[in-house]
Amino acid sequence: MSGRLLAIGDVHGCQRALESLLDQIGLTAEDTLVFLGDLVDRGPSSNGVVDCVCELREEHNVVVIMGNHEEMMRDAISGRGLYNAWLDVGGRETIRSYGGDADAIPPSHSRLLFSSAHYFEADRDVFVHASLEPGVSLPNQSSDYLRWKHLSGSEQPHLSGKRVVCGHTAQRDGVPLVLDGWVCIDTYAHGGQWLSCLDADANHVYQASEKGEVRDFSLLKYS
Repeated sequence: MSGRLLAIGDVHGCQRALESLLDQIGLTAEDTLVFLGDLVDRGPSSNGVVDCVCELREEHNVVVIMGNHEEMMRDAISGRGLYNAWLDVGGRETIRSYGGDADAIPPSHSRLLFSSAHYFEADRDVFVHASLEPGVSLPNQSSDYLRWKHLSGSEQPHLSGKRVVCGHTAQRDGVPLVLDGWVCIDTYAHGGQWLSCLDADANHVYQASEKGEVRDFSLLKYS
């Protein structure tokens, strides 16, 4: 793979943080950008975030992984899930960003959110939203683990030998969680902390906040 392999953690409707982060990393045509899911809910601008990702896909190699919030949104607006339950965990902010009407969600946004990948596998890393079930191959992973299971901190390396890059388990101190064979880059953007982007090969982290602040630093190398 030429170019950088970049992963962005849970955006949760934080459009200003996303735009600041994208300015900071300076995408090129050779880069691959992986969104780890939960583009929507909780933050103020889910509409703007999804619109931004749709535009990025027109000019760049972008992979979007489905998070549990995309799953809840899909089920709620299709009638398969509990609509009010979704509203109570961030859906209300998402609907507000679309002018208060779920019918105003553009078809292009629905296609992006609801046809997303379950995971993305690269040479040295596996990218998922939440977690992986121990001892289970990637094609046989359940949606419960892929989108809902929080990290315990005692995860073992995946049987593939590849590092798992995930989000979902919010790191409320704003710093990625690094375990043996794992790194979690949900750094609580919607809660006043940072939105993180990991350059997977360089092991470098770029961060931006909803205030427009930016910073970057390196993670410990892994073999």
